[in-house]
Amino acid sequence: MRELSGDANFAVPAALIGDRTRARMLLALLDRRSLPMSMLATEAGVAQSTASAHLARLVDGGLLSVERSGRHRFYRLASADVAHALESLARLSAPFTPNSLRSSTRAHALRAARSCYDHTAGHLGVAVMGRLIEEGGLSGGDGRFHPEDAVHDRPAAPGRDLAYEVTAEGWRLLGSIGVERPRTSRPLVRYCVDWTEQRHHLAGAVGAALLDRFLARKWVERRPDSRALRVLPAGEDGFRDWLAIDPRDPAPAA
Repeated sequence: MRELSGDANFAVPAALIGDRTRARMLLALLDRRSLPMSMLATEAGVAQSTASAHLARLVDGGLLSVERSGRHRFYRLASADVAHALESLARLSAPFTPNSLRSSTRAHALRAARSCYDHTAGHLGVAVMGRLIEEGGLSGGDGRFHPEDAVHDRPAAPGRDLAYEVTAEGWRLLGSIGVERPRTSRPLVRYCVDWTEQRHHLAGAVGAALLDRFLARKWVERRPDSRALRVLPAGEDGFRDWLAIDPRDPAPAA
């Protein structure tokens, strides 16, 4: 993470994010996908000509990167730091009040299960990490955010206060659904303080490998117009058999 100094000009990215149209585009990319301008324009509810101008500003401001594929340009968040900033701002924002059945359903879907950059968040992500802890698969913490004891941890941000580790039982549980120890220089286990649940969800290389496995086994699928994840019939059985999680009500008990 880049060190901050007194001359950090955060007014520039703040102004870029603060526009409603650009904010909606950024949130649509929070699941680490690359999306074309046409889809981002639809997400923001603007014409493609308007979307083009906004996307150019986001690229110039370092919040998005763009790649050309044939006649199309695909946009994605420039870094994990951008994703973390967006999650944090979402937590600081005023409570979301849906003004339609569609937005109400979408808000519920995001809280139930969603991707946070490359790992699982929401009720489902919190439940998976909580059950791994309860089953002795993770050590180092209890999966809860304790604001009174927090030093660096804060809502809607990557966790820094605890050092979780996968135990031998954890590798057995992960292996039972086909997740092997990732061979990477990336930290194996990280966590985020989930912005809707105020508990920990699993990040790092293991968190990314789990989401990849959930998708490969067709336990979940990405929704085409959102970073929400839809639990499929195979997942209803899979999560229940694997960690006794009911995907219809996956949040752990208080």
